[in-house]
Amino acid sequence: MFSIYKKELQSFFFTPFAYALTALFMFLFTYMFNSGIGNMDSSTYSFSFPEIFYNVIFYFIFLVPIMTMRTFADERKFGTETLLMSSPVNVFQIVMGKFLANMTMFLFMILGSAVFPIVTALNGQVVVGQLICAYIGFFCWGAMYISLGMLISSFTENSIISAIIGELVMFAFLFVDDFSQTAFIAQFPKLQSVLYAFASQPRFIYFSQGFIRLSDIVYFVSAIVVCLAWNYISIEKRRWNRG
Repeated sequence: MFSIYKKELQSFFFTPFAYALTALFMFLFTYMFNSGIGNMDSSTYSFSFPEIFYNVIFYFIFLVPIMTMRTFADERKFGTETLLMSSPVNVFQIVMGKFLANMTMFLFMILGSAVFPIVTALNGQVVVGQLICAYIGFFCWGAMYISLGMLISSFTENSIISAIIGELVMFAFLFVDDFSQTAFIAQFPKLQSVLYAFASQPRFIYFSQGFIRLSDIVYFVSAIVVCLAWNYISIEKRRWNRG
């Protein structure tokens, strides 16, 4: 598994890809941070994550599929999938190695945002509990969407198609709670409750407000496990089809 992990990290950090994606993320966070400062009513800026992280999540949706689109699609496109499938590592190790590499890339991106609470602490107030909870929630949310993006990448050999489908699916999950509140869906209470159960947005809001609920942790962990399990099945099926 470590060999797969190392290979994926090299594909990120030995090319401009990781640094360009991180620069885009930092640009988004900086924009939200500056917007918060511009809208403040006092000379002391209290670092508030409910608004900043909520807005960052909306725009970060565009970056996650770009990060994960090459995970399996490029292996198929460039003909390295056969070599990967015939390697000594099993499918579980392949999936987990790629997932951990994507998560390392994700951590590299969000660690850069730590400069903002440091700057805020020097010039205002930092609500530490809310800050920690928001980062935990953002990490869980990112892990879930990364596993989903990897799953979508395993279905196609075209990374662009993988990114487009990923965008659509992730936006659907992001706004499923709004859809469940529409007048039409409200006519079917059971359907409404089922749709709302799949919504990730309300669960992240609790994290960003400084609350950690067991049900929210279970939701994100379960979603990650399910996506990785489907990813394993998808790759294993292709392995068996190749004989």
